[in-house]
Parts: sequence; C-alpha cells; structure tokens
Amino acid sequence: MDLGIKDRVAIVTGAGRGIGRQICLTLGEEGVRVAINDIREEGANAVADEIKKAGGQAIGVVADVTNQDQVSDMVKRVLDEWDQVDILVNNAGIPVLQSSQDVMAAAGTFFTQTERPQWDRTMQLITYGVLFCTRAVLDTMMERRWGRILSIISDAGRVGEPRLVPYSMAKAGVVGFTKALAKEVGRYCITANCVSPGTTETEATKAWLQAQGEQIMRGYPLAKGLERLGQPSDIANAVAFLVSQRAEWITGQVLSVNGGYAMPD
Repeated sequence: MDLGIKDRVAIVTGAGRGIGRQICLTLGEEGVRVAINDIREEGANAVADEIKKAGGQAIGVVADVTNQDQVSDMVKRVLDEWDQVDILVNNAGIPVLQSSQDVMAAAGTFFTQTERPQWDRTMQLITYGVLFCTRAVLDTMMERRWGRILSIISDAGRVGEPRLVPYSMAKAGVVGFTKALAKEVGRYCITANCVSPGTTETEATKAWLQAQGEQIMRGYPLAKGLERLGQPSDIANAVAFLVSQRAEWITGQVLSVNGGYAMPD
C-alpha cells in the first residue's frame, strides 16, 4: 500500500534508539525525509547514517525537548534544510533505566516517593516536550494546510499503572492535549493522534524486563502465541499509517498497540 508520504519531512524526537529509531527507519523506507532528534549527538547521527545508507534522506538534530529555545533551533534547522515540516512524532518521554536500582527508584509506590526532581523531569519531558515541539511546527503546517502530529503515549496513561503514578499522569495529559489540539487544527487539514504501546522490548526497558522476569508475559494475550512481547517495529508500523495520507480522516484518536494488554473503550 502506498502511504502517500514520499518526500514529506518528519521530525521524530528521542529517536537515537529503541522505538524512535525504528520509527525513523520505517518512515525512511516510505521515502520520508527524516530529522532524527536526540539529546545525544552520536545516537541521532547514527540513525541518520542508517537511513542514508539505505538510500533515504536524513539528518541528525540535537536538542533537549524540554528547552524551548533548543526546540525552536531544531525546527529552524529542519526548515533551513528542507523548507517544510509535515510530520512530528513526539516520541521522547521514556528515561533509560540502566540498572535494577534505577528500576526500583523510578517505579516505587507513590506514597513512598518524595523526590520532586524526579517528578519534575517526568512532567517536563512528557508534557512540556510535547507542548514545545508541537507549537514549534504548527505555523509551517498551518501555512501548507497539511500536517500530522503523532504522540507516543503508554497504556499507563490510558488505564493507569501502580508504581508508575506520575508517569501515568503525564501520559494521560498528552491524550487530553491531543484531543483538544485535534479540534483546533482540523480546519487546517492537520491531524493529531496518539499511539499507545504496551511493554516493548528496547534498550530503555531492558533493565525493567530483567527485574520483572517472565511474569510480564502473562498480561499479554498475544505474547504466548507469538512467543514475544511488543517490538519497536509494531509501534513504527502503526505510526507510519497514522501519519500517512491514508489516515487523513482519523484525528483525536488513541491507537493501542499492546498485544491485548489493555482494552479500554
């Protein structure tokens, strides 16, 4: 199926690894010109090199999405390179957990958590990162009367997860933002949607999965049959469809890509 997005320009945030990396590679395969954002220059450039070696067009763009000035500079760089931004994928928002100690610190019960800096970073990365990046690209999308805003959330934001209370709160906020935005910008032929993954095997979740063991598999109806949890490609394929021309009549929606873990109405 031709998705109708060849030569479109996309910015994908937090894309130096994991789900973001695969989203970039998949969009590149569809002929999209991809700006790979990451806070780590080597990660962004490595993904850009992968796309270019496969025959696509890509650049790495370093920016901290919680810094509005850096976000503005990032968008300007992309506009200088390609003169348009058609697609924004707000993927940044999951901290990399390096050890089982990190896992326990990030996922303690809410009534035992007292560290505001950790809450602030969660809210800044997930909420302000989405706000800053989305606002920075809207003018060019409105002018061209075509745009796709796609935010990666989490089933924690749809149904709530114990031991992930601030994270669930922030991701739920992105859903409300997306629905409200969709109502504002639809007149400019811009869509706003979310993709909601369940547990996905990436570098960021490696320590988490090691700490939790086989019990995680039990919560996913498809996991036993397929003998796996979610993969970045599962998320990337859903993103590619929702940012495509084929999905021009879909906006304000949340698509769960979760192997059946949660089935909210």
